[in-house]
Amino acid sequence: MARIVFTGGSGKAGRHVVPYLLDKGHEILNLDLAPLDHPGVNTIAADLTDSGQVFNALSMHFGFEGLETGRGPAPIDAVVHFAAIPRILLKPDNETFAANTVATYNVVEAAAKLGIKKIVIASSETTYGVCFAEGDKDYRCFPLEEDYDVDPMDSYGLSKVVNEKTARAFAMRFGIDIYALRIGNVIEPHEYPKFADFLANPPSRKRNAWSYIDARDLGQIVDLCIAKDGLGFEVFNATNDTITADIPTREFLAKYAPNTPITREMAEFEAPLSNRKIREVLGFVEQHNWRQYLK
Repeated sequence: MARIVFTGGSGKAGRHVVPYLLDKGHEILNLDLAPLDHPGVNTIAADLTDSGQVFNALSMHFGFEGLETGRGPAPIDAVVHFAAIPRILLKPDNETFAANTVATYNVVEAAAKLGIKKIVIASSETTYGVCFAEGDKDYRCFPLEEDYDVDPMDSYGLSKVVNEKTARAFAMRFGIDIYALRIGNVIEPHEYPKFADFLANPPSRKRNAWSYIDARDLGQIVDLCIAKDGLGFEVFNATNDTITADIPTREFLAKYAPNTPITREMAEFEAPLSNRKIREVLGFVEQHNWRQYLK
């Protein structure tokens, strides 16, 4: 099992992903400005926009038990970087862009230069350009897959595009694996009652491409990334299998996205933000389909 430094483990996604990884036997150190109230996980309060703090945090003991070895901090096997200003309209746009891009640069640089061979970063569905767009913007095609020409107009989505380029640069430079997860709308277990409203008002979900990711299934995806070696730089959509609609995908898109072409055959209820790549490359098997929770 791996020793993992996880940034942003106290956030909406992290507080579900970290327990999943612990259950798989991994050892976790959380870097966050807020503590994570979970047994067995120490949180180091670190400002990731400060390169010195990042280098230091990635070369520390995970907890007091590390002192017992007398050999200094043990090597780290992987870094999972989820920490970020999580959307627009929380801070000024320039601060969102600056914080997210500089933090990611610092984390990836420190990990690479410290000899860590596996890095997983949180990218976003917002890179596809519609989630935080001005006005009613159409997607250029469906399904949304990883070779899409991403084109966000907002500071958050743009920061994620830059972060993917940063990750690619370091993966090439150091010959390491860095996987960027374009994470869909994160759904926590208590949020499934919202799906009744999603079904009743389909246009409300256009900005999320009528797709989502269960926070626990995101844990599985991160675990699969840690286990899969040798891919270099890769981008993966991190979403669940099916569209948040009660009619088949092609029929639904013909009605609610009539101006957007469909470029390949899609499964009957396939999510428009497709996870085909993580299923085929990483072996992802969805465990939390929304239909099993909607009463």
